[in-house]
Amino acid sequence: MAEPMKIRATLEGDVANIKVLMNHAMETGQRKDAKTGKVIPAHFIQTVAATLNGKTVLEAQWSQAVSKNPFLGFKVKGAKSGDKVNVSWIDNTGDKNSADATVS
Repeated sequence: MAEPMKIRATLEGDVANIKVLMNHAMETGQRKDAKTGKVIPAHFIQTVAATLNGKTVLEAQWSQAVSKNPFLGFKVKGAKSGDKVNVSWIDNTGDKNSADATVS
């Protein structure tokens, strides 16, 4: 199972500023293990989605070119204090993770 994500959603006027830190190795499949010399298999986040009160506000397709433990920051207009934000991802091995936050 994936490690928990850290998510924060703060309100700036009517705009929610959402920041997410995702714990993931993000292996490209091109790096070799220093001890064995074998190629480390690709393991990376492919799909990221975010919702605000159940309505999709962000969908993204990622690949190997994203760094380890990626940070995602985005803003959503029209948010209010108390709104619920959910961010989820699925990687190329089928592993999934999700986190919720309340806009404050």
